[in-house]
Amino acid sequence: MTDLAGTLIFDTGDMHAARWKVASGILAAAVALGATMAAAQTPSTPPSQAVVPGDQQPTFRAGIDLVTIRAVVRDGKGRPVQGLTLKDFTLVDNGETRKPAAVEHDSGPIGVALLFDVSGSMDIDERFGRAREAGYFVLSGLRNGEDEAAIFAFDTALHLVQPFTNELDRLRGSFSGFSPWGMTSIHDAIAMASRSMDARATKRRALVVLTDGFDTASKLDAAEVSRLASSIDLPVYVLAVVASIDDPRTHEDGNKALNGDLADLSRWTGGDLFVATSTQEASNVARAIVGELRDQYLIAIEPGTKPGWHSVEVRVGRKGHTVQARGGYVAGSGRPAS
Repeated sequence: MTDLAGTLIFDTGDMHAARWKVASGILAAAVALGATMAAAQTPSTPPSQAVVPGDQQPTFRAGIDLVTIRAVVRDGKGRPVQGLTLKDFTLVDNGETRKPAAVEHDSGPIGVALLFDVSGSMDIDERFGRAREAGYFVLSGLRNGEDEAAIFAFDTALHLVQPFTNELDRLRGSFSGFSPWGMTSIHDAIAMASRSMDARATKRRALVVLTDGFDTASKLDAAEVSRLASSIDLPVYVLAVVASIDDPRTHEDGNKALNGDLADLSRWTGGDLFVATSTQEASNVARAIVGELRDQYLIAIEPGTKPGWHSVEVRVGRKGHTVQARGGYVAGSGRPAS
């Protein structure tokens, strides 16, 4: 039995079940605000409006309280675009066209939380082995001593395996010792893990979920989860490791959640969903996710004067270019941090 960071104890005595004891409580989930997607993909109806209390917004310059929106810009061939400046961006805020107050794009550190599905379905067709492999690929794209990462796992609850650190070599051993078992609460786990990143100072951050996409026990739905992740401007990337027969890209009877709820959830938050059926695909997807985080623009806008939910579409003035970003924010007192 090993004490992990004074928070979680993982008992490996039963090789057929992952048994966890939480010493100081599991992170709480919350339901926050709605979000839409301003990108090439067009998911189904976005989540409705809601407000969640939170901390102050980050600021780009002293004395001005700003809303920040993380965005990835792609050209007509789907490649991330660099070198854009303030003059290239406009925003449509509740139907009103506005210019951002500031735009940042640098090569600063990124923060990634890896969220592993350790439910029983991951024991089929070596799915967890492929998820672990994909997690290695993501970590390999990070810069030791500069970027930071954390490891979470979930079945019907969320488990903190390793807290955030920039000593990335320490995380590699955290992938062993899991024995997939039990039901799956993907939506609930994403909500709780997202909340844990609310106070992270890293400007470029994301939650990467490694799963087969089968949810059997969540209490929250995709819209409720995306409200939470979107409220703190946290892109959620889903990396689905599945057998070819479950690939919805090539089989009509594949996992429909990968074309439905999970796809909508990720895109509403400004992230994306990827499917990997092979080692090469997993490597390519991991490289793409880390690359997107390094190419994120941080766009700052002064919040609108009308309290409540503001839908936002980020645009660039270049033909054929698309923007991947969260679709709104809450203005007024009690708005959550970005």
